[in-house]
Amino acid sequence: MSATSAHPVDVAEPATTPADVPSFDEVYDAHVDFLWRSARALGVPATAIDDVLQDVFVVVHRRLPEFEGRAAIRTWLARILVRVIQEHRRRFRRKHDHAALPDDVVDVTSAGPHEEVARAEAVRLLGEILAAMGEDQRTVFVLAEIEQMPVPEIASALEVNVNTVYSRLRLARREYDRHLARLRAKDEWRQP
Repeated sequence: MSATSAHPVDVAEPATTPADVPSFDEVYDAHVDFLWRSARALGVPATAIDDVLQDVFVVVHRRLPEFEGRAAIRTWLARILVRVIQEHRRRFRRKHDHAALPDDVVDVTSAGPHEEVARAEAVRLLGEILAAMGEDQRTVFVLAEIEQMPVPEIASALEVNVNTVYSRLRLARREYDRHLARLRAKDEWRQP
């Protein structure tokens, strides 16, 4: 399929032959938004997103000819993204032993002022809840609930058993509900 083809890359079905493997440009165009959203939701600060995505696409460029199509391309990309994020966190911890990840503002889409405030508040709450989760639970929660990846794809991307994903997802959902209830109670207490 050429980069100018009218048909987008099929992300739901795994490639069956090397001829079905999309070009680097097709992979980039079809999945850069997915990878950006996932990286952001997985706790990568906006100041590090470009570095993380660059590292992901360096790996993709190098490894794409070896892609065998045993999983959907999105699953393969999610696996690469998770590994790159883990490596960035290790490097950050070594470099800044006692430093915290920087807080930053998430852009909201153009809308009316009330919608922007409501969306910014929802993003803030989600960010607080995700930050409170353990890394394994947060990763599964983001891929399942935010990116809507099926559990078997998540298990493949993380190279863990499907039951492990279900367990982490159940715990993450429980953690989400608990933190959300606590944050809402805190906000209700502040209101007159």
